[in-house]
Amino acid sequence: MLNPIMSSDRSSKKVCVVGAGMAGLAAARELRREGLDVTVLEQLAGVGGQWLYDAATDAGDPLGMAGVHSSVFASLRINGPRESIGFSDFPFRPTNDAGGDARRYPVHGELLRYIRDFCDAFGLMDAVRLNTTVTRVAMAPPRRDGSLRWAVRSKRHGEAETEEVFDAVVVAIGHYSQPRLPTIDGMDRWRRKQLHSHSYRVPDSFAGEVVVIVGCSVSGAELALELRRVAKEVHLSTKSTEETITSAMSKSVARYENLHLRPQVEHLREDGTVVFDDGSFVVADAVIYCTGYNYSFPFLDTNGKVTVDDNRVGPLYEHVFPPELAPSLSFVGIPGKVVLPVFIEVQARWVAQVLSGRRTLPSPEEMQRAVEEHTRGMEAAGLPKRWTHDMFLNLERCDDYGERICGFPRMEQWKKEIFVSSLSDMVDDIENFRDGYHDSDLVRDALRRHGWTPAEEDDDAHK
Repeated sequence: MLNPIMSSDRSSKKVCVVGAGMAGLAAARELRREGLDVTVLEQLAGVGGQWLYDAATDAGDPLGMAGVHSSVFASLRINGPRESIGFSDFPFRPTNDAGGDARRYPVHGELLRYIRDFCDAFGLMDAVRLNTTVTRVAMAPPRRDGSLRWAVRSKRHGEAETEEVFDAVVVAIGHYSQPRLPTIDGMDRWRRKQLHSHSYRVPDSFAGEVVVIVGCSVSGAELALELRRVAKEVHLSTKSTEETITSAMSKSVARYENLHLRPQVEHLREDGTVVFDDGSFVVADAVIYCTGYNYSFPFLDTNGKVTVDDNRVGPLYEHVFPPELAPSLSFVGIPGKVVLPVFIEVQARWVAQVLSGRRTLPSPEEMQRAVEEHTRGMEAAGLPKRWTHDMFLNLERCDDYGERICGFPRMEQWKKEIFVSSLSDMVDDIENFRDGYHDSDLVRDALRRHGWTPAEEDDDAHK
């Protein structure tokens, strides 16, 4: 047993959750369900994290290092079907509110509304301190029994910095705020417009320009499709023309004369020339880097017991607990390429049950061995270090994970089918998949049974 907080003493144990986005709110709810005293610290003026849209950008540093949290651009629509991505007991249903978006793939504001509704439905707001930036989390003197405690410094806007001691800290700040930039010869000498997609909001300022987008991820493809409406030319640069999203873009490239697929950028010239690996080049007005994000925890001081190395946060047992510091320090929301928010609900539930004493962890030595075994498996498979926390949208693997760590119910088959179908539709036609889907009989029947579709409306659609 790894110093769990015993159930008879739950309410007296204080837990700090850093962040009030999806992961932080999920953690707060599960911790409260276990009877723990929860405080959520959030630097923004509202809950929602990444989905709290901010029209401001990193104007002083368009490469995105100036501190704006949200990466959401104005026209963004979610790319997962709402019927399969809600919390397990709180479906992401449309509302009849004015200005709502009832579509299967709504605009980002609809997801923010859902997150706020979740917060209100479970009475979490009284645990949240807004406009409060966490400046340092470090180990405090331990209790007499040797269990760890944490000193958390925070600063509310306009007030002096304060420090509190907690029995446990849950880090739940997400990982889409610190841009990951490529290393391209000439970037430092480029005198024209360059920015990370983190700082992109609207296409207006690119009207009539030649734009090069580096990175053919989903974000790269979607920005290319938006910008081609106003730009003179859009050149989408990719490492491999065989990548999934690259192949999905082929139909769009065939549709539009000003949209082009290009190989990897070789170097940039001061005169505005962008040279590609095959020797071809264009003279561009702007370069946008859609190259992902880095994990970053600048406030966290663990004396080197948790580090970030090429986007590997570790060591973390099951992507959550650092073996030497568990269970008093945990992370919720580290893995990528998962179905949200249900995956973070799984992790949050596990953390809460461990802290309350309902579940126990293996010994630190066993957890460390498990981490090392996972690392060796990745190396044997030839997977890069930065993919350590990727779940690759493997729904069976995610189900096995939830079942293994906390007995979480497996996703219903109809939800899996609608989600997998959305991925297939995206690969087939990334430009139109959100509005051109066709459900199977299994999905239509489930939507009707669960109240997503009125029976008569479903019958008409089927006909």
